[in-house]
Amino acid sequence: MTLLFRTPPRSIFPVQYSILLFPHDFLPHHALYSIMETEHANRKGLPGNIRRIVVKVGSRILVDANGKPDLGKIEELTTEIAALRQQGYEVILVSSGAIAAGVQTLGLPERPTNLPDLQMAAAVGQSVLMQHYTVSFLHHKCRVGQVLLTHTDLENRERHLNARNTIMAMLRNGVIPVVNENDVVAVDEIRFGDNDYLASLVSTLVGGDLLLLLTASDGFYRMEKGELKERIPCLESVTSSTLSMAQGKGSKWSSGGMASKLKAADHAARAGTPVIIANGSEKDIIKRVLSGEDTGTLIMADQNGRPLKARKKWIAFFQRPAGSIVVDEGAVDAIRRGGNSLLPAGVHHTKGRFGVGSLVNIRSEKGETIARGITSYSHDDIEKIKGRHTTEISSILGESHFEEIIHRDNMVITEEKYQ
Repeated sequence: MTLLFRTPPRSIFPVQYSILLFPHDFLPHHALYSIMETEHANRKGLPGNIRRIVVKVGSRILVDANGKPDLGKIEELTTEIAALRQQGYEVILVSSGAIAAGVQTLGLPERPTNLPDLQMAAAVGQSVLMQHYTVSFLHHKCRVGQVLLTHTDLENRERHLNARNTIMAMLRNGVIPVVNENDVVAVDEIRFGDNDYLASLVSTLVGGDLLLLLTASDGFYRMEKGELKERIPCLESVTSSTLSMAQGKGSKWSSGGMASKLKAADHAARAGTPVIIANGSEKDIIKRVLSGEDTGTLIMADQNGRPLKARKKWIAFFQRPAGSIVVDEGAVDAIRRGGNSLLPAGVHHTKGRFGVGSLVNIRSEKGETIARGITSYSHDDIEKIKGRHTTEISSILGESHFEEIIHRDNMVITEEKYQ
């Protein structure tokens, strides 16, 4: 039977999800949540103890050359994930393939290019894809739940927390979340763009110990004079030079490519989660990765500084800037070295139009992004008080609610490694 949980009337929560329950015996909770004491000594940079894993699988793995869902591959994937859950791991599956499944179900000759037809294919294909997962996981006595997200769901603080609480509740109750972008309602302004980025956001949202991006490639390869050479087993970080070697966008059934995966990996790694890009077509690939085998490419988690708290992760990774505040060198130094708030005196000018409570980039006069944060004043008011002392705010604006334009508690230091 299927139980659909509706949003309480007073809650603002557009995230769509369903819990699929089956009349079978499941592992007891204490067995589900025993922590695996696995030492991955063979893979430097991989955490020794991994409990929560986000697995992203791309369309090229899930569909065949004609765009039809590959039921054999889906069964292999669910078998591996079910085995992990029975060993005490928590697994979140971020799955592509809805549009491809919809194209096949509708009998379309190829993947549509316009947004309404893509959304139609997603609407049809999402239920087909979930049916495949439901049946396949049922063979292993596993429950699954569907979570459809848009960027707005994770950008809005209340929806963000609701989405996290829902996924965490599913994990506590032995349910495997199957996450996808809500293509039916997403438009260009709010869509993630590809599920690699979505997977990195989900990993950051739930505090994943490992993000595994399964693709059709054996990992990231070094390029020399336009030719792929050897596989790179490990990257300490992703740079513009790294991205310049990324080739290919994927296939006609997928929207991502190696550059997409590297950017997503960089996003997750900066939030504290190591990432492995591996070939999802290989047998037992997840088991082999967790055993420490040197397969794919590991992007190591950022070890610089203290881990960010949940609110600062939300500011750093889930927001899209509405504009910029350009500051002088004194403010740059005070923010970077002193960890200070941004005061009116250090502001040179603003870019873009934004209101109170918007997320904005803080940039140097050279154009470098040094931080981002939630502003206490609109761009119009900042233009009026820029370069002035905090004691002058009330006389200029008629009132003064805050001394700081951006308080340090609402600010995250960042770096712009690539465009």
